Amino acid sequence: MRVRGLLYVLSMEMFGVAMILPDFPQLKSIRGVGTSDITACAIRLAGKFDYRNTFYDREPRLDIVNPPAEESGRYHFITSSEVFEHVLPPVERAFECAYELLGPSGLLVLTVPYSIETSTAEHYPDLHEFGFAEVGSHVVLVNRTRSGELQVFENPVFHLGVGGKALEAREFSERDLRQAILAAGFSSMQIYAENYPPFGIVHSESWSLPMVARKGEWQFKADTIREMASEWRDAKVALWTRLGRKLRVY
Repeated sequence: MRVRGLLYVLSMEMFGVAMILPDFPQLKSIRGVGTSDITACAIRLAGKFDYRNTFYDREPRLDIVNPPAEESGRYHFITSSEVFEHVLPPVERAFECAYELLGPSGLLVLTVPYSIETSTAEHYPDLHEFGFAEVGSHVVLVNRTRSGELQVFENPVFHLGVGGKALEAREFSERDLRQAILAAGFSSMQIYAENYPPFGIVHSESWSLPMVARKGEWQFKADTIREMASEWRDAKVALWTRLGRKLRVY
């Protein structure tokens, strides 16, 4: 449901109406990047936009806290489902880099676990040089801080994702998440809390909901409008052709 929610937000933000992904117009002038999106979603997005999916630990790589300088301002949208809770501290840098990757009207569409607590639970604020070890039947995280202090954390939490197991570095609070996004430079941030049963989006709680961070007001450029007009024209021609065939049969 997280992925359905993410795509619902993308549809509403870009087109103003709820569309399933197969019904999106093909707009190759729109450039997007995914951060470990699931394969089924990534393939379909690549068919609609100039989109590529990326990973932190394998090709094609994109480190969201250290993106290549030439990528700056290149994208119209970024999709990210359950990623920012795994970014090593300070997580604020990840939101700043996402902002830098987007063009003037860019969108960061994301899902991330968050709570309604007053503050974010940062599990390993001094994480620097670290590894994992088995002690008995338990896994422990061993960290050496920048000052050289050794830390040991028992029973670290992992999430199973596209690339395998990923360490949970934090659980955001809604308040801190909103503040971090706006502090990175985004002009606005909206949480999509409403249900949309036609897409199977029925939330069982009022937190960890899909959201969008907007760099500016979304707008289509002239080349994108031409693409949309051409697609509409071709669809109309195809429709009249099918109707003509049916009339000849009758």
